[in-house]
Amino acid sequence: MDQMKMLQKMQKAQKELANELIEAEAGDGAVVVTVTGELKIKKVQIDPEYVDLDDIAVLEGWVLSATREALNKAQEVAAEKMKPLMGGLGNLGM
Repeated sequence: MDQMKMLQKMQKAQKELANELIEAEAGDGAVVVTVTGELKIKKVQIDPEYVDLDDIAVLEGWVLSATREALNKAQEVAAEKMKPLMGGLGNLGM
């Protein structure tokens, strides 16, 4: 595959990752974090029914847990999408 086609495929894959949304939740749905395939946090949702103002540490833990899981899932998605293209990088002369 020539260099131009490889670069085009990589750019296409990066655009697809930007549009890919990955969700993770914690606390049985109390917190839902959405990130893109580019590891950018898009949204954090908190269900107020689960929030105990006397124990904010639990909510903070759920936010942390959901964020970590979402980022891990997004990294896996990105790795899978880029994996077929990585073999061709050696041909780019970089």
